[in-house]
Amino acid sequence: MTPAYRFGVSEFTTWPWSFEHDVASYAAHGIDAIEITEFKLEADHYGRQLALIAPHGLEISSAQTSIHALFPDSLAGQPTDPLERLRQMRRSIQRIAPHVPPGTPFVVVTGAAPGGDTERVYSLAVDAFGELATHAADLGMRLAFEPLNPVLFNTDTALWGLDAGLQLVEDVGNPALGLCLDTWNVWQTPDLARVIERCTGRIFVVQVSDWRRPRSGADRLGLGDGSLDNAAIVGHVRATGYDGPYVLEIFSSESLPDSIWRSDLEALLARNRAAFADVWRTSFGRPQP
Repeated sequence: MTPAYRFGVSEFTTWPWSFEHDVASYAAHGIDAIEITEFKLEADHYGRQLALIAPHGLEISSAQTSIHALFPDSLAGQPTDPLERLRQMRRSIQRIAPHVPPGTPFVVVTGAAPGGDTERVYSLAVDAFGELATHAADLGMRLAFEPLNPVLFNTDTALWGLDAGLQLVEDVGNPALGLCLDTWNVWQTPDLARVIERCTGRIFVVQVSDWRRPRSGADRLGLGDGSLDNAAIVGHVRATGYDGPYVLEIFSSESLPDSIWRSDLEALLARNRAAFADVWRTSFGRPQP
């Protein structure tokens, strides 16, 4: 019998909707998990809003704080001081942690390297993410570092590739820091299957979408609409023993003429839930690493 899986959706995918709309619609579509985004939460109402999730039968796959990059990125250009950004990430985790299950991973990235100084970013990231992971662990939470796609190198990240992300996690050496493996971001990693194998035990959350040559930094596709072999990647991830949710995360800038964020998002959820079922079935029997 084919093992069960859990399919989740990131609130970034339904960017125009409110938090309450996300929760109700995800549940109505039979979606299993939600990745929460802090920007949709109202000040002083985190507890009331997050309490809506469990009664709708959803689990929380992961969380994205409003500032989740150590240096400025396309989602949050201010403040520019990495120490102030780190302080705000600590505060956000502390505000959300009492209202989510123990072990919830909070996704973090490096942000872009000022002046191209990737060495400075990497060195500071090792110290900062180690400190932040300890803070998260003290609250019963975890961190998931997300290596991004090279197209985002000058706007959102100072390193790319799953191998580089794994190296950072190993250099930090804190068990509360693992990886967010996003198929759109890591599919170009050399020898990806072997790198995924090396990530065994370190993958805290998996995100999925589909690829075409992007027209902006936010131009992803729904599953099955592009050229990315998600089934192969999922097969390799499964071989590591990962048993967490697979989360649909689509960025689609509203400046694009066919922006997914301006499309029928209810239909998008239905299509992608069905499409991931096909990805899962196809992942069985694939060559394993």
